[in-house]
Amino acid sequence: MSAVVAVALAVGVATLAAQQQPLFRSGTELVDLYVTVTDRGGRLVPDLTRDDFVVFDNGQPQELLLFENEVRPITVVVMLDTSASVTPSLHLLKAGAEQFLIRMLPDDRGRVGAFNDKIQVEPAEFTGDRDRLIDALGVLDFGNPTRLYDGVAAGLDALSDVDGRRVVLVFTDGDDTDSETRSRDVLDRAVADEVMIYAIGLEADYFNGIRRVRTRPDRNLRRFAEETGGGYFELDETSDLGPTFTRVAQELHSQYVLGFAPQVRDGRVHELEVRVKPRGMRARARRSYVAPSDSPPAARR
Repeated sequence: MSAVVAVALAVGVATLAAQQQPLFRSGTELVDLYVTVTDRGGRLVPDLTRDDFVVFDNGQPQELLLFENEVRPITVVVMLDTSASVTPSLHLLKAGAEQFLIRMLPDDRGRVGAFNDKIQVEPAEFTGDRDRLIDALGVLDFGNPTRLYDGVAAGLDALSDVDGRRVVLVFTDGDDTDSETRSRDVLDRAVADEVMIYAIGLEADYFNGIRRVRTRPDRNLRRFAEETGGGYFELDETSDLGPTFTRVAQELHSQYVLGFAPQVRDGRVHELEVRVKPRGMRARARRSYVAPSDSPPAARR
């Protein structure tokens, strides 16, 4: 991450954190990290131990007070781009999303939504009923243009009052074209709220009524995923949608949970890094958090 991006992230998240309760969990005195580990071939690594991990807070190694290699339930919002460019392959997209939904575990909860010129999230409350969620895919509308950032923001809104592990899974085949929400605001909020973003991008080729058009996924998708500890998958074939949604489900149910007690309680944004000791393996986790503060909030004038 460049110095410019790091500074911008720190400023944006610190501003948001000043308006909210610190994200530090006072009851547990721990900062939780959900970590995905893969080998050189991209395969998930399920059998590591506590001693295989090192966590750094602003460059300083931390003692791991929590290590879990068990599945924790997720609450997820699946947000799908249903703008005009997706319409020719909309049935394949919904079939791919269905592959994710049918792999939800009994304690998982979800909602599904769509973004185009409108924003839609169904059903009205989170549910673990997979059949109900799959049925909700059938009522998602389509339109134009692509309000990608507004769609992710709607997912964050839906998760705002939910406890536990929270995820937004978003799909798009193009750039944001008409959102009121800025990409910077989406990322700041996801980091501050500790919501993991998974993103699937597709290169699409379609006829817009006048000529053939080639689309590319929004460049901010990768950044959203990397900063929040999620995953980013870029596809060029619609036939890969089902396997990719399946892969996301597998990752979310194969993550390690690490926890440490922050030694510096300064209310600032801290950079996080997770390393694994075995050679040839890569750990993926969120890259920052807002530290707690022992100082009382400043009085407003």
